[in-house]
Amino acid sequence: MVAKVFPFLAWFKNYDKASLQLDALSGLTVALVLIPQSMAYAQLAGLPAYYGLYASFLPPMVAALFGSSRQLATGPVVAVVSLMTAASLAPLATAGSPGYIAYAILLALMVGVFQLTLGILRLGLVVNFLSHPVVNGFTNAAAIIIASSQLSKMFGVYVDTAPHHYETIIHVVKAATHYTHWPTLLMGAFAFGIMYGLKWLSPRIPNVLVAVVITTIISWATGFQHDRFVDIDAIESSSVRQLIESFNNASAALPPLAEGRTHFGEALENAKKSHDEIGVLDAEHNVDVANLNISHLQEDVHSYREQIRSILLAGVAQADGSFTFYPKDKVPAGLESDGRTWRIKVGNEALDTGHLKMMGGGAVVGTIPRGLPTLSVPPINIGVMLHLLPFAAIISLLGFMEAISIAKAMAGKTGQRLDPNQELIGQGLGNICGAIGKSYPTSGSFSRSAVNLQARAVSGLSSVFTSLAVVIVLLFFTPLLYNLPQAVLAAVIMIAVIGLLNVSGFIHAWKAKWYDGAISIISFVSTLVFAPHLDKGIMIGVALSLMVFLYKSMRPRVAFLSRSEDEALRCVTTHELEECPYVTLVRFDGPLFFANASYLEDTITEMIRSKEGLNHILLVSNGINDIDSSGEETLSLLVDRVRSSGIDISMSGVNESVMEVFSRTHFVAKIGEDHLFPTMEKGIVAIHESAHEHDPEANCPLLNASRLVEA
Repeated sequence: MVAKVFPFLAWFKNYDKASLQLDALSGLTVALVLIPQSMAYAQLAGLPAYYGLYASFLPPMVAALFGSSRQLATGPVVAVVSLMTAASLAPLATAGSPGYIAYAILLALMVGVFQLTLGILRLGLVVNFLSHPVVNGFTNAAAIIIASSQLSKMFGVYVDTAPHHYETIIHVVKAATHYTHWPTLLMGAFAFGIMYGLKWLSPRIPNVLVAVVITTIISWATGFQHDRFVDIDAIESSSVRQLIESFNNASAALPPLAEGRTHFGEALENAKKSHDEIGVLDAEHNVDVANLNISHLQEDVHSYREQIRSILLAGVAQADGSFTFYPKDKVPAGLESDGRTWRIKVGNEALDTGHLKMMGGGAVVGTIPRGLPTLSVPPINIGVMLHLLPFAAIISLLGFMEAISIAKAMAGKTGQRLDPNQELIGQGLGNICGAIGKSYPTSGSFSRSAVNLQARAVSGLSSVFTSLAVVIVLLFFTPLLYNLPQAVLAAVIMIAVIGLLNVSGFIHAWKAKWYDGAISIISFVSTLVFAPHLDKGIMIGVALSLMVFLYKSMRPRVAFLSRSEDEALRCVTTHELEECPYVTLVRFDGPLFFANASYLEDTITEMIRSKEGLNHILLVSNGINDIDSSGEETLSLLVDRVRSSGIDISMSGVNESVMEVFSRTHFVAKIGEDHLFPTMEKGIVAIHESAHEHDPEANCPLLNASRLVEA
């Protein structure tokens, strides 16, 4: 019992100094990959980069301590968790804002509670609702969405997020056509080249860490980031100054309108409670007007922001060291610019006209708070939780599916026994403790787990060493990450998702069953079309999978059998075999229950009508692995109907669970014990002579193979 509650105690059986050394080395090796990856993945989730380090603090250690896999490396992952986090939180708050961060931490808590509950109740099997074709389609689409979402950082441009992902990418391409910051693009491409080259030349070298170290040093040495803070009067363009003022005025007008909409909404609720019909109409009108005004104002703010972002300026140094900025093509004669292209940094808030941020270089990670995050339970907001609930469920199931798939792959190499429900408990506790430590949702990582296994980790203690390494970085080395270019983090993400692309998965699914391939393709297209609303793509795929499952359950395969050339009894249609005119073998492939019982009845009834001279039906029941009351009732009625038409009926290969139902419902007495045979062959031998009494000399296809002769 103690080992069940604290599974990590089993690690220390036969644990020695050599094992400790291997775990320590493995943990540090994984940390070298995890630290830069986690910062990149946090930004993909819409969070400041250092929240990736927070997500690498408690979750790896706790998930390893209470999970069942000894080599699974838990932490921030690129595809499912980070992308779904951004998709779920985008409607609630602006990416990177305090509210957004608080909701991301709350989402981690919800995911953890969901996974822990499933694990305790031993309901890990619910992950089966996510079929492989659906996951394959979603993962391939997610890889494309993730890679394309990093293009703005690679080109060094800024755009607003559009309602659909493809619209955002179109805006990025337009912005890049207008202006690309070439040092940013070159830095990202250089990092990409380092990682890809080292991965090909020497897979053992931590290519991500090498790329991060080299590019950070280059960024620091070359002054890659080149920002200045100036007064609006330093911009020598009245049109630009006017545009900034217009943007500020529109931005400042939004909060009062939002507050008014909230007031009208409260008035609407009060009017509904008091059954004041006129008050309800007035309040609804006021809410609609407020929404319309806010929508128009938001469009104005968006338009002003895009215009400000498109402004390219040239900086001219003054004698006192200050800078004056002119439109790029309007530098006065006799003045020489510094050669840089300057842009105004603009976000969702009004600009501080006395402290405008001018960007003359590339974007870097910037300041990372030194020290560990404060440990506290995130504030509970029921309204937000209700919105996040479907996303939490999807992240929980997809994250667990990813983690258990990785764990199973490694268990196949190590021979370790896995407990999926215990792994759910470990992942759940990891996310709950992570939420207390300011983490967003996490899961098992394939790349880092592979590194852990390759480094010969013996136990989950390697993940404890990984967490300790992250703690040391947070306490002492965060200033070294200041100059890490954002484009390098984008390159880290892009090279990570290359491995997620699996075109052969579509082909394989189509070859197995065409409808599986179709579901995979539809899931892929739906996810792309509805992005960033990724849950819709998954829901469509799951719905299609369930519809196919229900259809197949309602219309299982019913085969008529005859003797083939290899002496086996096979389907007459598939193998083009001749049937016996007096005895028909019918095989039903599937459980017999309320949804498909009538299908079996209709099939046999239609066969009786079309086959003259039939004397006996042998229902081959090897495929009937279960039966309910509707199925038993249908069989009972079928026996009566068939025998009333002068044809006898028997069954063969009835399994124990079905036979128990027959015994309890007295079906055995109805059909007759002498009409229940253990195998098909014994059934044929028993009924053959009586069925052929009018034609004893006939060459029966049930005894000798006989193919249909083409006309």
